[in-house]
Amino acid sequence: MRAVFYRRYGGPEVLELGELPMPKVGPDSVLVRVAAAGVNPVDWKARSGYLDPILDTVFPVVPGWDVAGTVVALGADTPEFRVGDEVMGYVRKDALAGGTCAEFVAAPVRTLAHRPAALGVEAAAGLPLAGLTAYQAVVATGVTSGDTVLVHGAAGGVGGFATQLARHRGARVIGTASTRNHERLRAFGAEPVTYGDGLVERVRELAPGGVDVVLDLVGGGAVSTTPEVMRDGGRVLSIADGSVTEFGGRVLWVRPDPEDLRELGRLAVEGVVRVDVAATFPLERTADAHTLSAEGHTAGKIVVTVP
Repeated sequence: MRAVFYRRYGGPEVLELGELPMPKVGPDSVLVRVAAAGVNPVDWKARSGYLDPILDTVFPVVPGWDVAGTVVALGADTPEFRVGDEVMGYVRKDALAGGTCAEFVAAPVRTLAHRPAALGVEAAAGLPLAGLTAYQAVVATGVTSGDTVLVHGAAGGVGGFATQLARHRGARVIGTASTRNHERLRAFGAEPVTYGDGLVERVRELAPGGVDVVLDLVGGGAVSTTPEVMRDGGRVLSIADGSVTEFGGRVLWVRPDPEDLRELGRLAVEGVVRVDVAATFPLERTADAHTLSAEGHTAGKIVVTVP
């Protein structure tokens, strides 16, 4: 099968396009013919070796965890699916190995959900990892109607979904973003503030009594402002900064969850969650997709298509 892969850690130049053996399909997995694969910051970070301390690596590595495609073969114990099913998934495995930037991927059923017919393949490929991260963060912090939520990195892939989901639950959202992304946040129903010096004062001007929930979706020290912007008894969560525990918060590492993914698909079809696909690249330009992702300025999802 055709695939993009890397034989060693490094920059985008280590990515190759070539032929690899077809994936073996374990008893609790299905073989998916890939139509599109989402690209996330974790992909280029994994390629650079940042995940080596926590995940075994089996070279050559096919990058990519997000997928939309069609089931073409079944494992021995996969009653959840049939050949021909259209699926989407966050295909994270226990090691860096066979990812989604290929013609085929063997996907454990615990990572997949049926793709709603009304959700296009590119949008479906851009939804799983970022959408699940946002959904699980909002659920974990108990965001509800009447809460004021501060979202750090509200215009990013995860932040955009978290903003929309929190607003759907009836919360007021204050979102940090660069000035050029403020209109995007307003379209999501959030009140934008510029990050950087003076952030505490800007947040306090909007929420003098402090916010109820802080979601740190970018790292980079943003969580350090928590004591100054969160009210007593508030909740804080980070996906990028372990120091959040010093403020009584928790760190979240997103998990594959078919039920959560089905709910996200439903919300996307209903228009509650908007999946903005900012850029698409053919499989042979996966390196360009990684480069664009690493620049960190894309408002929306980056997707690799597999003809």
